[in-house]
Amino acid sequence: MGGGAPISIQSMLCAHAHDIEGNVAQALALQETGCDIVRVSVPDVETIKTVEALKQSITIPLVADIHFDWRLALESVAAGVDKVRINPGNIGDETKVREVARVCRENNIPIRIGVNSGSLEKEILAKYGAATPEAMVESGLYHISLLEKYDFDNIVLSLKSSNVKRMYDAYVLAAEKCPYPLHLGVTEAGTENMGVIKSSAGIGGLLLRGIGDTLRISLTDEPVKEVAAAKNLLKALGIRNDGIKFVSCPTCGRTEIDLIGLAKQAEERFAKIDKNLTVAIMGCVVNGPGEASAADIGIAGGKDCGVIFKGGKIIHNKVPEEKLLDVLEEEINKM
Repeated sequence: MGGGAPISIQSMLCAHAHDIEGNVAQALALQETGCDIVRVSVPDVETIKTVEALKQSITIPLVADIHFDWRLALESVAAGVDKVRINPGNIGDETKVREVARVCRENNIPIRIGVNSGSLEKEILAKYGAATPEAMVESGLYHISLLEKYDFDNIVLSLKSSNVKRMYDAYVLAAEKCPYPLHLGVTEAGTENMGVIKSSAGIGGLLLRGIGDTLRISLTDEPVKEVAAAKNLLKALGIRNDGIKFVSCPTCGRTEIDLIGLAKQAEERFAKIDKNLTVAIMGCVVNGPGEASAADIGIAGGKDCGVIFKGGKIIHNKVPEEKLLDVLEEEINKM
C-alpha cells in the first residue's frame, strides 16, 4: 500500500462478531468478488476465535478493528492479523499506545489510524470550534506523533466524515502534510443509492488528484456491494482495467429497442468477462458507431433490431433484438 502500489479495495464484515460461520462465509464472498483487504470488528476476547477462523479461511489480508481495549490489539496480532486499525486517543494512556506500537513493530504489522469527524478530541474541537478539516488533520497528525514517539512508522491514515466536502478537504490537507498512505472513505454514507453517489463524489475527486492509496465505499448494505461499487469507480476513473467497461446512451424518442433492458442485461451477463474492453450499448445509429467509436465493440439499435459495430465499423447488420447480446458476446469472446 502506497509507494506506487495499485490502489486497493477494502470492505468490512457485518455479521455478528461472534458468528464465526457467518463471518467466514462473508469474507470468502468478498474475496471472490475481488476485495483486496477485509476488516473485522474485534469488540472482545471472544471475537479472537472469529479472527483465527478467518485467517485459516481467506488468503487476502485481514485487519482487526480495535476500539478502547488495547489488549485486543495484542491478541489480534497473536492471532495472525495483517493490520490493526486503532484510534490511539481511545485506547488509554501512552504506555498502552507504546505497547501496541512495540508488538506491531516486532511483528511487522501496520497500524491504521482512523480519525472520524464525529469523535475528535475535546481539546481539538474547542480549538477549532467544530470538526473542521483542519481539526481532523491535526487529530491525525497528533496520533501519528504518538506512534512515531515509540519508533513506529508503518502507518496508514484515514480521515472520514459523513460530510463529503469536509472529508474531501481533510484529505487534500493531509496529502500536503502527511507522508503516509491514505485510506479514503466517506463514513456513514448511507444506503446503496446515496452511499455510492457520496462516496464516488468524495473518493473519486481525490483519486483524480492523485490522492489516496486504498479505499472503502461504506454502504448500509451487503459488503459485496461495496466492493462492486469500488471496482466500478476505479474502472470509471481509468485506474483499473480488469474487466469490461460499459458506455450506454440515455435513450430518447428515436430509440426503438429496449435499450434500458439490454444495457442492464449486458452489465450482468458480461460482469465476469476479464477483458480490458469498452463495450457500448447505444439506442440508435445517431448515437451508435459514430459517437461510440472509441468503444472497442458495441450495439446500436434500429426498429426491433440492431447492428454490431467494432472499431466504429458495422460488422453485423439487422440483428434481431432478441439476438443482439448473443452475437455481441460471441464477438467479445473472439477478442
